[in-house]
Amino acid sequence: MIEQPAPRLFRAPPDLNKPIRVFDFFSGCGGASAGWRAAGMEIALGLDNDSDAQRTFEVNFPEAAFVGEDIAEVAASALDSIVDDCRGHPLLFNACAPCQPFSRQRRGSTPPGDERLGLLHHVLRFVRRYRPELIFAENVPGLREEGVGHGVFWQLLKTLRELGYSTKHRVVNSQDYGVPQRRARLVLLASVLGPIDFPPPTHGPDAPTADHSTVAQWIGAFPAIAAGETHPLLPNHRAARLSPLNLRRIRATPPGGGWRDLPPDLRPASRQSGFKGFTDVYGRLRWDAPAPALTTRCISYSNGRFGHPEQDRAISVREAASLQTIPAGFVLTGNLSAQARQVGNAVPPLLAQHFGECLTAHLAGIVGGERTAVTSVDG
Repeated sequence: MIEQPAPRLFRAPPDLNKPIRVFDFFSGCGGASAGWRAAGMEIALGLDNDSDAQRTFEVNFPEAAFVGEDIAEVAASALDSIVDDCRGHPLLFNACAPCQPFSRQRRGSTPPGDERLGLLHHVLRFVRRYRPELIFAENVPGLREEGVGHGVFWQLLKTLRELGYSTKHRVVNSQDYGVPQRRARLVLLASVLGPIDFPPPTHGPDAPTADHSTVAQWIGAFPAIAAGETHPLLPNHRAARLSPLNLRRIRATPPGGGWRDLPPDLRPASRQSGFKGFTDVYGRLRWDAPAPALTTRCISYSNGRFGHPEQDRAISVREAASLQTIPAGFVLTGNLSAQARQVGNAVPPLLAQHFGECLTAHLAGIVGGERTAVTSVDG
């Protein structure tokens, strides 16, 4: 859709003592929103064109409006009434666009015309019109590496600065904020109210909790199930089936091991003859370490190190959700593959919660007169 720039919608200065209202663009199932809510914020809107994710979001955030369309097809003025309902509240625009075009696995294979590359620019249409006080964006580190100085990310920064936002960006690892997962992500913060900084890590050698969270701490207490089984009482605790061959393979895979640990007769054909490519498949997790980054195929033993540490199956949807720090009461809808896709695409709620608490403190500092200037302080 070709749209003329919409004029800015006048918003009276908000009361910074009121709860922040969140507009969750590319919301998916609502992982980030779960974290914002845990930090004391109120969820006003979800926007995504994934119908399964929409159903999940609506079940878990019944108080929020939802726009189930491609953001490119949504007029900037379409949210006027929702923004008006938030009158008096500071606004946070959460913009975690699909990361696949910039992922390490896709590097060099993304077509030049991939429309997802420009999705973040559509968020700017809404930023220009509504001027939210705060912006949070999360994506893979490759977004910053694409077209250094002139690519999607760098144009986003340039525009935000022109609009008067103070910005800060950095690659963080989710495990440093308590998430039991080695998940490196580029995070961008922006505030129109003054300089902003990142929350200090909560886990790791230089943090209050020296050790990172482990798989055992987050899924060790789940009841045992077999491959292909669904637990009768625990929602979403369902494991994918395994073929007889893959069942033999996982039985031969030690905790923390992968396809290299399999006897030659069980190794996949694609991993024979001196294969030196991607090795983190047909693997089991370790109890005493964080998990690798979850993907949209996070319940598939053959698509990553997603085998249960000791049971002969891949992790269940509920276990994958827990490793993303999605709360136990958060219900996922859709078929098994749709649920896994939603989990893999989610922003870990615990990561969002720590940043949400930081943003709330940022506003409290402004109320207390600690921050006044607007500058760019990227690093």
